[in-house]
Amino acid sequence: MKKTIGELSLFGLAMGIATVFVIPSNIEPLFWLVIFAISASVIARRCSDRHFVQILLVGLANCVWVTGAHVLFFHQYIANHPQEAAMMASAARFSAIDDGDGWSVVGAVSGAVMEFSRSWPASCCVATPRPSRRHR
Repeated sequence: MKKTIGELSLFGLAMGIATVFVIPSNIEPLFWLVIFAISASVIARRCSDRHFVQILLVGLANCVWVTGAHVLFFHQYIANHPQEAAMMASAARFSAIDDGDGWSVVGAVSGAVMEFSRSWPASCCVATPRPSRRHR
């Protein structure tokens, strides 16, 4: 389980770096939808239970990677994303965003979106492993 979460969270690292240098904000959600679908599918195939917790942890790990990349490459990110820079300037008065407390909510929401994508369309296409029943 931990290995799967760690492997899937590398999408967050890749997206964190890619959104700084390559991917513009207007198409970023499309990349995340693909990542959510892949993550949900992998978890549905590899894990037999506790899907929601595992997907939630992947979402939180993705959030840490993306936030870390944006902080590490802050000046490049701001230079390439003027709209986000303006939003940060207007949001600076909110302490939850200033302190970073709001980012865990972003991770939780992305985990919930992945769970929805796993439980709805992925359940139609991917057979989830079922625990074997013991015969008496």
